[in-house]
Amino acid sequence: MAELTPSGSGGPLRPVEPAPDGFLSVRGGVGGIAFQLEELAAGAAGLDGLVRDLASVELDAHRVWAELGPYQNDPPSSGTEAVTSVWEGRRAVAAVREELQDIASQVQACRRDYEVAEQQSMAGLRSGTDALRLLPAQLMDLHLGGLGDPLRADFSRLLNRDSMEELTGNYPVILGLLGLNSPAVLEAVTMAAATGMKGSGVPDVIRMLAGGVMPQLRPRPVTATATSTSEITLDASPGGLLARAEAVDEDGRGRIEVIRTEHGGREAFIVIVPGTQPGDAGGPNPFDEYGIAEGLGYGSGHTGAAIREALRQAGAEAGAQVVAVGYSQGGIHAMNLSQDKAFLAEYDLKYVLTAGSPVGGITPEPGISSLHLEHRQDWVPGADGVPSPDTRDRVTVTLHNRVLTPVGKEPGLGPGHGLANYEAGARAVSSSGDPSLVASTAALAGVVGAGGAATATRFQLVRAPKPQEPGPRYIDQHPAKQTDIRPAGGR
Repeated sequence: MAELTPSGSGGPLRPVEPAPDGFLSVRGGVGGIAFQLEELAAGAAGLDGLVRDLASVELDAHRVWAELGPYQNDPPSSGTEAVTSVWEGRRAVAAVREELQDIASQVQACRRDYEVAEQQSMAGLRSGTDALRLLPAQLMDLHLGGLGDPLRADFSRLLNRDSMEELTGNYPVILGLLGLNSPAVLEAVTMAAATGMKGSGVPDVIRMLAGGVMPQLRPRPVTATATSTSEITLDASPGGLLARAEAVDEDGRGRIEVIRTEHGGREAFIVIVPGTQPGDAGGPNPFDEYGIAEGLGYGSGHTGAAIREALRQAGAEAGAQVVAVGYSQGGIHAMNLSQDKAFLAEYDLKYVLTAGSPVGGITPEPGISSLHLEHRQDWVPGADGVPSPDTRDRVTVTLHNRVLTPVGKEPGLGPGHGLANYEAGARAVSSSGDPSLVASTAALAGVVGAGGAATATRFQLVRAPKPQEPGPRYIDQHPAKQTDIRPAGGR
């Protein structure tokens, strides 16, 4: 919301547009519309309280005036002046009360107008018309057979963040992306229709598939084992922490890092979780494609338990302050810690940093700050069909710089999803003067400081093997003959 500042001495208040901040657009935080609406609501509530107090004073003044009534015929130097003074005082209080009441009413009306305008603005920015305009003409066909595999390299050319968010806002599209020609998915569509599922429902769809036609999606327990410990020089800025995520990913499959640091005489621990690592889907690596299902459909219950165990092994005592950092799938697991009751009962999660992660549907417990980086060309953050909410403690940064896949390199999920791209965006966040970003990065620094000497421990996370399939049951298909029947105790 634009700040109101005087236009000239004693002139009317005029809205002043905020200065552009490079290729970043910022939503949420202390400069976000939601927070400013909260401030307006709080101001109106404060004015209402003053009105009630003044109404009480006005009533008391009236009672005093009524009690002084018998003295109004006394000499002017005594009773009459007293009665008149009380009456004039009551009238003055009433005038102030009425003015404050009018101001409170105007503030409430202003808040309602801003809410309506914001809702209309969001609806326009994320409308289906705008989203589908970005798709090739073939996607406008009624059949979904041409959408292809979401993990194929060319899929990123068809969708960006907003259009993906729009598509996954309807569960039949989600199922279509999985492969409409599959009999298993057709069965899932039938089941969903029978249960009346509506809206995005990405977690519901995942659990539905895992509970029926795709049991391989069911999450399994995850263990954590320390593999190495080293002394490092930590860059605790958002860009530096995302660089650690890249290093962890390069170290090996299924690994996370726990960094032990100290700031202000108090220890803090940073958990670094990598993105999706394709390979043997459903195998021992919990960060494979099936790890996405655990994160979006099951709140990262098993991975969260493994992270807790890793923190214990790294020396984090109960109540220790924790910062969680994750890229892509890792951001889902990191953000899920913010609503994991078991984790929050043991550790004091202060801050979550994600990059390229679909985390809009995850609601953190109050008091946990989070910073989410998305790119306009990256469809992955929109894969859950829900935009990140605009709240005081939650800041979402959208990068708008145009990025291309370098010649000779595989596009992967698209150039917008590259971790190096998000690192550059995080560096821009640290140098930004936007009030929401300044407050958010200050909240991070308040926990881990600027960095310096720290201890980093890598952990190997391993998913439990698939349950043993029951063996075939051999049943004698031959009916018993009369001669095979023996009486009890017979020979």
